[in-house]
Amino acid sequence: MEEKNLEQEGLNSNSSAKNESAQGEIPASEAALQEADLARELEELQQKYSELSDRCLRLAADFENYKKRVARDQEMRINAAVEAFAGDILEVADNLERATTAEDENLREGLEQIRKLLMAIFKNHEIAPIESLHERFDPELQEAIAYIPSEHDEGIVIDELIRGYRMKDKVIRCAKVAVSRGND
Repeated sequence: MEEKNLEQEGLNSNSSAKNESAQGEIPASEAALQEADLARELEELQQKYSELSDRCLRLAADFENYKKRVARDQEMRINAAVEAFAGDILEVADNLERATTAEDENLREGLEQIRKLLMAIFKNHEIAPIESLHERFDPELQEAIAYIPSEHDEGIVIDELIRGYRMKDKVIRCAKVAVSRGND
């Protein structure tokens, strides 16, 4: 009999627990639907977050690449403009150098001052003459227009007919030179 009472008490406690849960909670099928909806919504939000995050990273990378490309293009345009300027003015420098060999002393003095001013402008633009005379011939810096027998070793520049110039590390114009062929 005690067993029956214990069993009934167990049944009563189980049924009372079921009744309590039924009164305060949503039925299991409805809770599962809400949970599935929340899970789906969470997944959609995570996917949107991932897409926006990827898009933001791509935009940031694109913007950095754009800034680098614009800076590089601007530097190239500036260098091209200065190089064009230097190419045009080199002819003036050549003529001034030729005029400094004139016999009239006043003319030579004035032209020497102009040449000094021109060289100062070149220096401001980082344009420098290429030193060739008595140096070993370098085809990247010089153009040999004559190959002459001389007392100097073979391959040494013995005369600079037209001076070469470079801007920073780039050769603007190669020097036109005569190169020693050595003693024949």
